[in-house]
Amino acid sequence: MIQPGRQRIVVGVDRSAAALAALRWAVAEAHLRDAMLHVVHAWEPVTYRAPYAVPHDWPTDEQERLRAHADLTAVVRAAFGSEAPPGVKQELAKGAAERVLVDRSQGAGLLVLGAIAPQSPGETAGPVVRACMRSAGCPLVIISSAVGTLRAGEPVAAF
Repeated sequence: MIQPGRQRIVVGVDRSAAALAALRWAVAEAHLRDAMLHVVHAWEPVTYRAPYAVPHDWPTDEQERLRAHADLTAVVRAAFGSEAPPGVKQELAKGAAERVLVDRSQGAGLLVLGAIAPQSPGETAGPVVRACMRSAGCPLVIISSAVGTLRAGEPVAAF
């Protein structure tokens, strides 16, 4: 439950090093602002399957949701250890990441996203970052990280 009058920082995560860097940054910023931290992982069920794909190999929506939940759990554990501290809300949201994050940004103090550092001149941000740049309902912070991987059970931030 978000306390009335308390600022909220939304951070979108996946299992990338950039998302972990964004979560680390958002944790520190939430601490400085005495803000609630809302960690969001969006997932979409596969809606199109190649006609030549073997049907018995297709994951069910429930299997995909469980995989997405495992991804959210992994990034939160990498940031906090075994348990997220008070003031951190975790959300597994079904839908396109662009739409989910723009929706969750409404009324927030900040939206924080990780982005892979450009590998060549002229390379642009990915579709989620571009959509949030266009439509976020609050200021957007983009954290870039080109190094590192998640290590289960290793705390990297304190709230």
